[in-house]
Amino acid sequence: MIKDITIGQYIPGESFIHKLDPRFKILISILFIVDLFLVNNFEGYLYIFIFILATILISKLSVKYIYNGLKPILVLLLITAVLNIFMTSGKELIFQWGIISIYKEGLVIAAFMIIRLVFLIMGTSILTLTTSPIELTDGIERLLNPFKRIGVPAHELAMMMTIALRFIPTLMDETDKIMKAQMARGADFESGNLISRAKSLVPILVPLFISSFRRADELAMAMESRCYKGGEGRTRMKQLKVTNKDYIASIAFTLLIVITIVSRT
Repeated sequence: MIKDITIGQYIPGESFIHKLDPRFKILISILFIVDLFLVNNFEGYLYIFIFILATILISKLSVKYIYNGLKPILVLLLITAVLNIFMTSGKELIFQWGIISIYKEGLVIAAFMIIRLVFLIMGTSILTLTTSPIELTDGIERLLNPFKRIGVPAHELAMMMTIALRFIPTLMDETDKIMKAQMARGADFESGNLISRAKSLVPILVPLFISSFRRADELAMAMESRCYKGGEGRTRMKQLKVTNKDYIASIAFTLLIVITIVSRT
């Protein structure tokens, strides 16, 4: 399950989505998240699902791969659904047993929250799967450049965000290796109650933190040994250029926003 996490991973390709300007992809992703919380009916979510499915097909990503990326959040989806179903009151009562009451409004809100979380993970996964870490860094930095006038360190923030995103798959692989090593020594992570399972994670967290600090120190030393200095005066091998593909993608996404807003009840 750990290896199924897709956020932070990049799959090289030559598709239409891969060739889009990273600035446009980042802005579209941000507006996509906002649009998810503006929709208040299942019809609007149907349009969003069609848009996501079309994006996956155009980017030539495996649908099964996207589906596997949703497995790590199944527990979160279950908890979200249970909390909304049993803790939301309304006017139309569907089931009642003692102090347990289930209303239609609770079921609807639970369904909306699950759909939002699923589409949120899918949308952000498509961004990272089709955009290299270097492109993400350049795109974030360019978008933050206007805020330099008020003292925002655009390059440093972009670099930190991209490095953190890039090392998510690395940390997941490291965690998987540590778990397998501990299981080979007789560690049990599945049996017992919640407290015993939490205690069994200590042999994983300690070496994982040590490995993370070591990787961070090695990365810092590698950047210093190469005289890396970001910010002013830094050149780029690939310059970001807006093409017709970016305008086509922006128009298509604008149509999605208009359709979902019009479909609001």
